[in-house]
Amino acid sequence: MNSSLLKSSGLAILLALAGFLLAYQFVEPAPPKVITLATGSPTGAYHAFGLALRDILATNDIELKLHNSAGSDENAALLARGTVDIALMQGGTPLESVQGGDRLRALASLYYEPLWIFHRLDPVPTRLAELDGKRVNRGAPGSGTRRLADELLTLNSVASETFSELDTATASQALRAGKLDALFMVSGETSPEVQTLLQAPGIALMDLPRAKAYHLHRRYLSPLQLPPGAIDLANERPPTEQQLIGVTAMLVARDDLHPALVDLVLLSAPKIVGGDGLFHSAGQFPSGLYLSIPLGKEAQRFHKRGPSFLQRFLPFWAATLIDRLIVMLIPLAALVIPLFKLFPPLYRWRVRSRIYRWYDDLQRIETRLDVGDADPNELAAAVHGLETEVKQVETPLSYADQLYHLRTHINLVRTRINQMTSKKEPTS
Repeated sequence: MNSSLLKSSGLAILLALAGFLLAYQFVEPAPPKVITLATGSPTGAYHAFGLALRDILATNDIELKLHNSAGSDENAALLARGTVDIALMQGGTPLESVQGGDRLRALASLYYEPLWIFHRLDPVPTRLAELDGKRVNRGAPGSGTRRLADELLTLNSVASETFSELDTATASQALRAGKLDALFMVSGETSPEVQTLLQAPGIALMDLPRAKAYHLHRRYLSPLQLPPGAIDLANERPPTEQQLIGVTAMLVARDDLHPALVDLVLLSAPKIVGGDGLFHSAGQFPSGLYLSIPLGKEAQRFHKRGPSFLQRFLPFWAATLIDRLIVMLIPLAALVIPLFKLFPPLYRWRVRSRIYRWYDDLQRIETRLDVGDADPNELAAAVHGLETEVKQVETPLSYADQLYHLRTHINLVRTRINQMTSKKEPTS
């Protein structure tokens, strides 16, 4: 390969490399391999969801660590501080008082979380005001149950300060032992504590006939119906249709969660909550609806369009790598394609410029020859030197004709010099 080709291709390669380095500055970094999810009680539905999600993410080489907490309020604070990467939170969890709460974005709603009010009272209460003065547990401090119970009791003008603040497991044991008259519990129907109390003798579920009215007062609350026999058909539990209210369990992240992880989590969630439930049909969840926190932009795109083409057919790591490279290859291609179009004329110019340089030297020799004041021997030596240089030049076959034209013109000038020399020689 001749030097002109090397220099021309080297320039194109350098420009392409510079474009590559520039485009690389805009490539999204690789997603982290370890992330943390704030759940709740080790016996709650949030923790069960976290365990299932952990197993799915492990198949994609992502380690999910579970962080137990008192509940939604604590999870919001943990997420806002950056202690965890993702959190499960109850719909309606207030963020106004959480520092950094404006950076939290919902990924999806996962399922309905009914408010279960279990009791052992007779007569059976039908209004929350009837719990006033009873031994009632309103939930542990920082839990979503505690916050919702306080809000509903306030709507019913019931002073909740006298109620106990036990965690779910402890309160459940106390109710079954007769140490409590009633308890509030917000959880999915798969929660072990919910299932235990639904089957426990002497424990009943409180009906809320004003469920639709609660929705009018707090829009994030959803009226729910539990048909008779839905829990145990043989033993007719519940014996009649129960009107409940509920919120949705939300998967929430900070607005800087890696987009690839947003997609991976949302791809994984239907494997856990995509089936039928007591209060929803298959395919209803996960959803971009029923949220009390704004949906993140990456989650919006996912809920609207679904997973990308690459994510449908490739492993997570491969789809992520190609997605990252595409960001770099598009601007790089925009630079390289014009460079390759520029390369042929640039190469032609370099080859011709060398030939034209010798024409410049040859023209100066011929100009001195025309003036007639130069020594013919000196001009002959200059022509010989020029010819020697030209003979050492290597050119592609496509440009050989131009080189031979130059050598022909060199011979023409040499012929003129020889003619001048013969005229100046004395006649013998």
